[in-house]
Amino acid sequence: MPSFTQADIDLLRLDLSIKAKNGLNFILSATLVWLLITYVWMLPYGVATKGTLTFYVGGIMLPLAWLISKLIRTSWNIPGNPLQPLGLWLNVAQLAYFPILLVVYLKHTEHFIMVYVIITGAHFLPYAWFYNTKSFVVMSVLISIGAMWLGLILPVQELYLIPLFMSVSLFILAIWLVIDYQIKKKSFSPDLNRQLTS
Repeated sequence: MPSFTQADIDLLRLDLSIKAKNGLNFILSATLVWLLITYVWMLPYGVATKGTLTFYVGGIMLPLAWLISKLIRTSWNIPGNPLQPLGLWLNVAQLAYFPILLVVYLKHTEHFIMVYVIITGAHFLPYAWFYNTKSFVVMSVLISIGAMWLGLILPVQELYLIPLFMSVSLFILAIWLVIDYQIKKKSFSPDLNRQLTS
């Protein structure tokens, strides 16, 4: 089994950050999905129906991320980078929290959208290490605490402000990730691929 130094790992993370553009396709997809979820929560339906529709709308996240990746030319698969599969596992790890979401949906439906946003926001935290950018730490904490605060103070008829807050937060994160990507790209050495394969 090959051993890696910290410099090797940092180089691999730089490779991921540049080629995947900090996961920007997923963040842009999520921004649009949460905007659509905001619309769902503005509809004149009960909270339970809105929760069910939220699950359905969430289903377009991956196909939309794939489409956006084609438009902005990000890589889903980065051959030769042993850290790349970790990104998938970090994303799938969010599914482990879905039993909590299901319990909230069944027992405390009025808190469903708040908990969904908290879980989604919290799952961004490990990406700060993965892409070596502080933006994910800051926005993960901001989203989770902001959603909790809104969920505790808003009346039921204004719960649409929680997914709207999420969408706006994701848009800010997307801008931050673009800036981070541009900075890293400028420092990108043409020899990076050669260093990774040597």
